[in-house]
Amino acid sequence: MSVRPNAPRGHGMIGRMGERVVAACDGASKGNPGPAAWAWVVADETETPTRWEAGPLGKATNNVAELTALERLLTSTDPDVPLEVRMDSQYAMKAVTTWLPGWKRNGWKTSGGKPVANQELVVRIDELLAGRTVDFRYVPAHQVDGDPLNDFADRAASQAAIVQEPASSELGSPEPPPSPDTPKSKGAPRRNSAATKPRGGASRTIKAKFPGRCSCGRSYAAGEPISKNGQSWGHPECATAEA
Repeated sequence: MSVRPNAPRGHGMIGRMGERVVAACDGASKGNPGPAAWAWVVADETETPTRWEAGPLGKATNNVAELTALERLLTSTDPDVPLEVRMDSQYAMKAVTTWLPGWKRNGWKTSGGKPVANQELVVRIDELLAGRTVDFRYVPAHQVDGDPLNDFADRAASQAAIVQEPASSELGSPEPPPSPDTPKSKGAPRRNSAATKPRGGASRTIKAKFPGRCSCGRSYAAGEPISKNGQSWGHPECATAEA
């Protein structure tokens, strides 16, 4: 697709001219419908997450969450920069790449004559896709050796759906926890050293991927060791003290 000459630019959009942005987005609903949320993540040239965002939707379906995740990703990225989007939702991908042209020809009705579900979101995504170069790539969800970006977006959406609070790299939020839906790799080494399991019964220690703030009020930098402390992450000694 050719670039739209007058594509709108928003403040803080991701991407620079001449680059290709690789991203993933996902939605989650705990109950379908139930507590739901959306999330997107953008990677660097090594496909390491560099920027991400997740937000709650209250009670919504999984399809609404998936479409909202795509809409938020498109809104946050520069329309002049080619974009690769990785998704695990067949519905959301087919809705905007396969079914959308027919829906528009039929006056936003399905082949059976029924109104298109989630039409407002689909129309908004259609507007955001106009004049852009966007490649969609389907990736299976919850695989042991699955796509790491999709896994990150899945975990961020799932966590936001549970706590119903926004999170992002700009807010200094910790990396979202592992998804219980993804099976653990067989034969993976058990992590029981003092470096990963502090004394006093505290949770394992990991390196912070993004800067954040501990419950004690002090901040921590990316790369520093952190441990789970209640519903948040912070300094290992604070987690040990609470335990």
